[in-house]
Amino acid sequence: MGQKDIISKDILKRLLLDMAVYLFRLDLIDAELLSTEQQRIEDRRADLVAKVIPAQGDPFVLHLEIQNANDGQMAVRMLRYLTDIHLAHPGHRVQQCLVYIGAERLTMASGLDSPQLRYRYDVVDMRTIDYRNLYASDQPDALVLAILGDFGGEDPQTVVVRLVEKLCALTGPDEKRLREYLSMMEILADNRHLNLNLQETCAMLEINLERLPSYQMGMEKGMEKGMEKGMEKGMEKGMEKGMEKGMEKGMEKGMEKGLYQALDRLIAGGIPLAQAKKLLGLD
Repeated sequence: MGQKDIISKDILKRLLLDMAVYLFRLDLIDAELLSTEQQRIEDRRADLVAKVIPAQGDPFVLHLEIQNANDGQMAVRMLRYLTDIHLAHPGHRVQQCLVYIGAERLTMASGLDSPQLRYRYDVVDMRTIDYRNLYASDQPDALVLAILGDFGGEDPQTVVVRLVEKLCALTGPDEKRLREYLSMMEILADNRHLNLNLQETCAMLEINLERLPSYQMGMEKGMEKGMEKGMEKGMEKGMEKGMEKGMEKGMEKGMEKGLYQALDRLIAGGIPLAQAKKLLGLD
């Protein structure tokens, strides 16, 4: 997921729990996010991995992967994630779920068959989930996930406005809670290329954007660019000033040297020192 590195762990945990509950019908109580970074040449890592506590039964490791395009090697990738998770957390049962949010028809397999193994994982195709079913819920968490659903030909901007307006109504005057849900929605919107729609909607509804990940990223980029520009301008100005000062100093030195050379010539020509200085304006 695009912006995962700048999102708080609490928000990622809530996203994982919401997807597990609303998309995969898992009855979970809590989750603890686990590190997924593996030392590989291509540096691939799973999207969301957590040790979860179900309402009934023993804790297990849940892996959620979000995919916005078909990948012919997806089953192999999921299998590799599975082995990485087992190596990092031995002794735990692992459940894997793939959430497909692409525009094209889903063509990815839900497992792998070979003479050595028969491997399976759960798949949810968001193209088959009408966003209105999630929109109908009075739970803000379900509303956030609705941005991944099928819009059924409706204008994306209209749908995003509808979702954000209802989110505002459900969170009421609690601005902190609203910003948390908008942050969650923005992560998912990024996978559907709907970030601009969300930002325009927030601006239209006069919602403070300062806590959103994209705002923070933009601020950081802006400060970085500003510092670069500032240093560039400073060096440019410094060089200009230096050249100006140098030329000024050089001319002064040159004129002074020229006057004293002229003074020497006048004295050599028999003119008294005092008179020669007066002639050159050196007295």
